[in-house]
Amino acid sequence: MISYQQRCGRCKKNFVMVSRGAQFVTCYPCQKAEMSGEIKDAAMKKMFKIPEELYMKNAFLRDIKIKYLRFGSLSDKQIDAFKKVSKELKEKNKAKKEE
Repeated sequence: MISYQQRCGRCKKNFVMVSRGAQFVTCYPCQKAEMSGEIKDAAMKKMFKIPEELYMKNAFLRDIKIKYLRFGSLSDKQIDAFKKVSKELKEKNKAKKEE
């Protein structure tokens, strides 16, 4: 997959790694305010408790968390996708640290 850097659509100063198909690109610092919110459901709190560096690297994970905070629930497919992607990224980071 081809990736390239593009300026953030909000602040216009930070660069974000994107691949084709990304319509509106937003950097982590711009989305951080949207991601800060209280999660009351214990299962969701546990699911969203992943290292902050994963949120920094992956816009998909940020988007899912923001949607949960905005709407208060997620579909089963969204939950499964979040768990799958976060697990893959954790394994990649673990493999890089071992090298």
